[in-house]
Amino acid sequence: MQAGDREKVGLQGLEVTRLGLGGTTFGNLYSALDEQEGLDVIDASYMAGVRYFDTAPLYGYGMSETKMGPGLARYNRDEIAISSKVGYVLKERQEGDDYVDLFVDAPKLTSYFDYSRDAVLRSIEGTLKRLKTDRLDIVLIHDPDDGKSIEPGWVPGDRANFDQVMAEAYPALAELREQGVVKAIGLGMNQWQMLADFARAGNFDAFLLAGRYTLLEQESLRELLPLCTEREVRIIIGGPYNSGILATGAIEGATYNYAAAPEPLLERVRGIEAVCARHDVPLQAAALQFPFGHSAVATVIPGARTVAEVEGNVGFLQHAISADFWAELKQEGLIDAASPTP
Repeated sequence: MQAGDREKVGLQGLEVTRLGLGGTTFGNLYSALDEQEGLDVIDASYMAGVRYFDTAPLYGYGMSETKMGPGLARYNRDEIAISSKVGYVLKERQEGDDYVDLFVDAPKLTSYFDYSRDAVLRSIEGTLKRLKTDRLDIVLIHDPDDGKSIEPGWVPGDRANFDQVMAEAYPALAELREQGVVKAIGLGMNQWQMLADFARAGNFDAFLLAGRYTLLEQESLRELLPLCTEREVRIIIGGPYNSGILATGAIEGATYNYAAAPEPLLERVRGIEAVCARHDVPLQAAALQFPFGHSAVATVIPGARTVAEVEGNVGFLQHAISADFWAELKQEGLIDAASPTP
């Protein structure tokens, strides 16, 4: 599989590349990424065939969009697809305000949820200014599950955001799609359960599913992915390394879902690594390629901080993996036996 291979999303002729670039690192997630490093990462991605770039106002409280914009502006806008998100409204941070402290050197801002029509339109306007572009190809409604948990199996209980999304945000985006202002609309979150509800409730083109269909998690295979196939909703896989452990392996300090990986999970990853070693398959290659076994999956969008990481992801996607490798993972009980494999 090549990074630049294309897949269709939606019904307006939009295509994304099999490998995209996620924008959290441009928001200084965990560590700073300076402007030149950001330009280099975008250049390396483009040269490798990547033509799909994802970002969001939440990432670094606007920094991701601001830093990605200059790099993307150096290329023909018609050749690339850009997605961003609505739902988090940025505001000046006051003493005592809650804020996400994962972003290094972030501006003194915080955010709150607002899925109203006006907030959606204002958010898109702000994103266009930060990116310095005239349009977005995909707009995703961000975290209407309220980000309350990213534990596997958690079932969303608060329906307030769901109701506002369907009453206001969704009709606003559907209107923009109808007008041709955007080519595709959808949602992005760390849960699959509410995405299944949205798949039934509206006419969406794409879901960004972060960390919930990976080499370590296949629960969404039972309900969400068949729904997406039935309703022609394409899946964008975020967090293919489950926030770290599938990139680093089961090392001391490995992270899973943005926290220290528990011992049972470390043991499972060690089992996967053993199968990888027997078949001469890098763990990262298995992690990046696994989601593509399902026909609903259009693209994976790992982040990258360096040119070397971009080149690594490209190589992992190209690495030849035999059917015997996937069969052994199933035989060992390391992935769901029902998982379709590439």
